[in-house]
Amino acid sequence: MTDQMDSQKARASEWFRSLRDQIVAAFEGLEDNHVEGPFADQAAGRFEVTDTKRSSADGSDAGGGLMSVMRGGRVFEKVGVNISTVYGELGDRAQGAMAARKGIPGMKDDPRFWASGISLVAHMQNPHCPAVHMNTRMFWTPHAWWFGGGSDLNPCLEYAEDTAHFHAVQKEHCDRHDAAHYPRLKAWADEYFYIPHRNRARGVGGIFLDDHNTGDWEADFDFIQDVGKAFLPAFVPLTEKRRVQIFGDAEKDAQLVHRGLYAEYNLVYDRGTKFGLETGHDANAVLMSLPPMAKWI
Repeated sequence: MTDQMDSQKARASEWFRSLRDQIVAAFEGLEDNHVEGPFADQAAGRFEVTDTKRSSADGSDAGGGLMSVMRGGRVFEKVGVNISTVYGELGDRAQGAMAARKGIPGMKDDPRFWASGISLVAHMQNPHCPAVHMNTRMFWTPHAWWFGGGSDLNPCLEYAEDTAHFHAVQKEHCDRHDAAHYPRLKAWADEYFYIPHRNRARGVGGIFLDDHNTGDWEADFDFIQDVGKAFLPAFVPLTEKRRVQIFGDAEKDAQLVHRGLYAEYNLVYDRGTKFGLETGHDANAVLMSLPPMAKWI
């Protein structure tokens, strides 16, 4: 059983790396192909890739990953595509990690964990282009394993047809597995990506899932792969359509204010941010989701 799970962990980690490579290539392709419209006279952006490390309390190897960030491109003002595979004991980071392991059955007696995933956040140059978030992950303990993640669209200037397209692609990929998935995961995203102190959602939603374990690892792995595969066809056509639109000061101001909402959510409520910081992962990688510029009224 241990050999089987080790193989499954390796396959999951390899998939997240493969998805990362596909997205990085697609985004650099968007940069190269943007030859007219705002920012087309700038140099095409390229990702800077940095190794990241997770530190353990005793200094032993605890995994790491790749942080890939593009700044100041033609299309993307800042975009990060991170992957990581980390492991160790959730109890080795004092009180913060103790909080992270709350609610995980059996962790008090055996706090070992392994986690792998991909996390992406894109902030765009043109305010007509929506910002976007996507992540998928696998989490393992000696007592259980599960998948989680999703994606959501965060436009500052909303277009109903863009929202409809993004959701339609998510639904198509969910329906390949179970027609009940999309409505449930859409409702979950609406609840999860909500900013209580602002009494509003941070965007126009998407899908979100956590603790996904039907008992059939292969089926669940196929599903989380389709969640990742939905991202590019859901997002890229919107960027291709909106990146050429002209904008003015009012649109740019709306973008900066909306980014303030995004930053508030990620710093106050996002589970991934809290988990990454509490368990000792590279702080720059954890916080790469923050926008390069934002504004508060």
